[in-house]
Amino acid sequence: MSNRRISRTRLAGAAATAVLAALSLTACSDGTGTQDEGAAATDSVSTSSDAPSSGTGSSSSDATNNSTGSTGSTDASDVTGSGAEPDVSASAPAAHAPGQKAPASSGKPVTCEGSNTKTVAAPLTRPVNHMLLTVTNTGSRTCHLYGYPAVRFGEAQAVPPVIEDSQPQAVVTLKPGESGYASVNLSATDGSGSNGYTAKSLTVSFRGRSGNESVGKVAHPPLPAKGVYVDDSLKVTYWQQAMDDAINW
Repeated sequence: MSNRRISRTRLAGAAATAVLAALSLTACSDGTGTQDEGAAATDSVSTSSDAPSSGTGSSSSDATNNSTGSTGSTDASDVTGSGAEPDVSASAPAAHAPGQKAPASSGKPVTCEGSNTKTVAAPLTRPVNHMLLTVTNTGSRTCHLYGYPAVRFGEAQAVPPVIEDSQPQAVVTLKPGESGYASVNLSATDGSGSNGYTAKSLTVSFRGRSGNESVGKVAHPPLPAKGVYVDDSLKVTYWQQAMDDAINW
C-alpha cells in the first residue's frame, strides 16, 4: 500500500509538471500570456513617449508663433497700419520758440477808436432820459479807452461835459471781444433843462492818452428812428469797465 501511494504521488506530480509545461508552450506560441503583457507594456511606453513628443512640438510651435506675433513683422504692420495713432504733427500749430514774433493779439496795446471797435447807442428806460454807449473791441490787439466819449448829437458843434465823479481808478482796457461802457444823461428829468431838441444822428469821437485830443476814426452809431430828445443838461460819464458802473450816474 505504501508503495502504491508513493507511485501515485509521483505520477500526479509528473502530470502536473507536464500540464504546466504544455500551458507555457501554448502561451508562447499564440502571443498571449506573458508575451501579451510585454507587448502591452511596450505599447504603453511607446504611447507615452509619443504624447509628450507631440505636445512638446505643438507648444514649441505655438511659442514660436507667439514670439513672432509680439516682436516680429506683425507688430510693425500694426504700428504703421490702420491701428496706429494718426500723425498730427503736420496739422498741429507750431509752438512759438523763444525769439519768434508773437501773434498780433499779444502785441503792444493800442488806443481804442472807430477803426478797431464797434459802438452801439441804446436808450435806457432806467435810469430815465439816459442812453448807454457800448464799445466793443473788434481788433486783434488789446486797446485802451481813454477819458470819456466826445459825443455830438445832430448838428451840435460842442461836446457835452463829463461827470467828474464818474472817473474810474484805472484806464479801461479791452481785450479783443471785450466791451467798455459810458452813459449819456440826455435831458433833465425835472424839466429844468433848456434848448431841448430831438436828435436823429450821433457822432462819437475817441480820445488819446492825454485825454484832450481826438484820435482815429469816429463812430456813427444809429439812433432810434424817432430820435432822442436832448437839452442843455446833456452830460456823459467816463468810460467804465463794467456796465453797472456806467448806468449808476
